[in-house]
Amino acid sequence: MKYQPPTWRGARVSHLHLIALVTLMLLGACSRPAPPPEPIRAVKVVTVGASAVPLRQEFSGEIRARVESRLGFRVAGKLVRRQAEPGQRVTAGQLLAQLDPQDYKLATDAARAQVAAAQTNRDLAAAEFKRFTTLKEQNFISGAELERRETALKAAQAQLEQAQAQLGAQGNQSAYADLRADSAGVVLAVEAEPGQVVAAGTPVVRVAPDGVRDAAFVVPEDMVGQLRIGMAMNVRPLSGGDVLGAKVREIAASADPVTRTYLVKVALAGKAALPNLPLGSTVYVSLGSSAQPQIAAIKLPTSALKQDGKGTAVWVLDPASMTVKLQPVQVLMADGNEAVIGSGLQAGTLVVAAGVHMLQPGQKVMLYQERVAAAVRPIGLPIVSPTTPAASAQK
Repeated sequence: MKYQPPTWRGARVSHLHLIALVTLMLLGACSRPAPPPEPIRAVKVVTVGASAVPLRQEFSGEIRARVESRLGFRVAGKLVRRQAEPGQRVTAGQLLAQLDPQDYKLATDAARAQVAAAQTNRDLAAAEFKRFTTLKEQNFISGAELERRETALKAAQAQLEQAQAQLGAQGNQSAYADLRADSAGVVLAVEAEPGQVVAAGTPVVRVAPDGVRDAAFVVPEDMVGQLRIGMAMNVRPLSGGDVLGAKVREIAASADPVTRTYLVKVALAGKAALPNLPLGSTVYVSLGSSAQPQIAAIKLPTSALKQDGKGTAVWVLDPASMTVKLQPVQVLMADGNEAVIGSGLQAGTLVVAAGVHMLQPGQKVMLYQERVAAAVRPIGLPIVSPTTPAASAQK
């Protein structure tokens, strides 16, 4: 049989097959390799269980004096000097502020002059009464004339007493130009400055007298109904120290128009009633242990919580398939490094306690097991057994 060379059509088909084969090879080389399988992560799990948890309700408050005196001048005038400063301790009778006393000094001098004039008139009336009494004894004047002199003497005496009383009152007005502390205490605030003209009774200095102290705090509307006068409370200073006992002394009858909260004051008992706590210091007030309500709740470590845009959730482990899924939960409050869960979980559920941000829904996991570290020998020291010559030499 004679050989026949391929025609141009057969050669073209062979070239097309070759190009297609090369193209497939190139596409296979450029395609991405298949991703490796997701590793099975080891997780720590805890079995949750419901228990009675005290619902700890704690409020932030401050230490206040039970009595706060707003001291002001009893007369009007221009404030020329203020010796008191906020936070300063003062004693009883200490000078706090002064008014311009010039006008009151002039008025006192005028009253003193009136006393002198009344004294002169009284002395003159007394001398005339004495002289007319002698004339009556000698029957030179009538009894009616003597009675007129006696009446004039009594009127002069009354005018003298009136002038003396006015002098005393004016002297008090001059003394009122000095503002003094009524008792020992602490200056809380000043409400007037030198150069200011104040009216009588305008508060100038606010003083907290030494005495018992209160812890004041505010509660929302849904909590005020749980408080009663005389209820036991615990007061914990922010600066540290022992928890102080206290009792509810006062509950506001109306809410604050701005914050819509109610002011509550508790009286500190024992040594806490003395002014040993700085005024204005921060304290935490909570219900007494016997008054704290208890709820059935679940505690989880905070590392088990996963925060996302929708809320808080935890990873729940399905022991049958060893996969995890997200379960939304409601967190009531924090108790140290644990979170109190109000709803979303049931007793006996397995919850992932660590590594929650490395998991995906439906991911397979395995339980984490602690590894026991092997004994480590120091580097450079030979291993010596009892049968080696070295061991025999050491013996």
